[in-house]
Amino acid sequence: MQHRILGRTGISVSKYALGTLRLGAWGNGDHDDAVRLIRTALDGGINLIDTADQYSGGEAEEIIGKAVHGRRDEVVLATKGHFPVRMGDGDPNRRGNSRRWLTRAVEDSLRRLGTDRIDLYQVHRPDPATDIDETLSVLSDLVRAGKIMAIGTSDFPAEQIVEAQWAAERRHHIPFHTEQPPYSLFVRGIEADVLPTARKYGLGVLTWSPLNSGWLTGRFRHGEPIELNAFRRVVAHKFDLELPGNRRKVQAVEELLAVARDAGVPLTHLALAFAAAHPAVTSVILGPRTVGQLTDQLAAAELELDDEILDRIDRIVPPGVTLNPSDADYRTPALAVAERRRGPAARPAAA
Repeated sequence: MQHRILGRTGISVSKYALGTLRLGAWGNGDHDDAVRLIRTALDGGINLIDTADQYSGGEAEEIIGKAVHGRRDEVVLATKGHFPVRMGDGDPNRRGNSRRWLTRAVEDSLRRLGTDRIDLYQVHRPDPATDIDETLSVLSDLVRAGKIMAIGTSDFPAEQIVEAQWAAERRHHIPFHTEQPPYSLFVRGIEADVLPTARKYGLGVLTWSPLNSGWLTGRFRHGEPIELNAFRRVVAHKFDLELPGNRRKVQAVEELLAVARDAGVPLTHLALAFAAAHPAVTSVILGPRTVGQLTDQLAAAELELDDEILDRIDRIVPPGVTLNPSDADYRTPALAVAERRRGPAARPAAA
């Protein structure tokens, strides 16, 4: 397993990381099996484990704590905070990027993980209600207290990455060292702005969903219905064949399967190698639910794609293109909230 330096932190991380979204109630609820999966990843050369306090309502962090017990120094442990830990929690102060919430969220993550420090703490999403200066201030304090070793972001647009770097410099905060965006053969939008920005500021990049929620396993084929299991219902927009982008995925899968056959590799391996090939990408986060899936994905670790294959991929999905825009996950409030794009004259007068 190759290792790469994570931005400017000096921390060495594996080319592939283990994501834990599907551990616990959201996927594999067998704790013993989930612990076995994590330890198989460590034995296979992965040293970076990525999670979030929200995953399975904190259960994923608890499973990781069990799995790394006695092996903590082998692991670069990354988690995230921003969302309510419990889905449906209506308390508006138990979410976001405020000092009040992140201070509590970090303490809770430390307890669930059974550790005295978090190697990389990431803000899970931007928070338009909290000034970035406030967020950087509390995270800097937590770094200086020794509870966090480095800080990063997830799903931040390029302009907010830049704003955060400027704020850190102006106010003498510790800057963000990483960004975690979605990136795959079908979700290439970050090539246009986020990845160049990350390289400019020396950020490490941890990409997630390299198989695009299962699309790039090749299991969804032309003419076959897509069964919505519990996980796919949560992200139904990624599988709705009424959307043109998803119909384009069906066609692209057939074309990419041909590329994979010519290369003599499974489509999953082609997809993983593609995500790791971009020079701005530090580590690709795998999301296996079972040991079998992990073992298959680890087999792609040494695969390198030549220019001919990469050029064929570019002809199928051009650089900078995301086939289904909803796959990008974060949508700026300037577009998502109607009041942000409609002036007073566009709103009807009060009755």
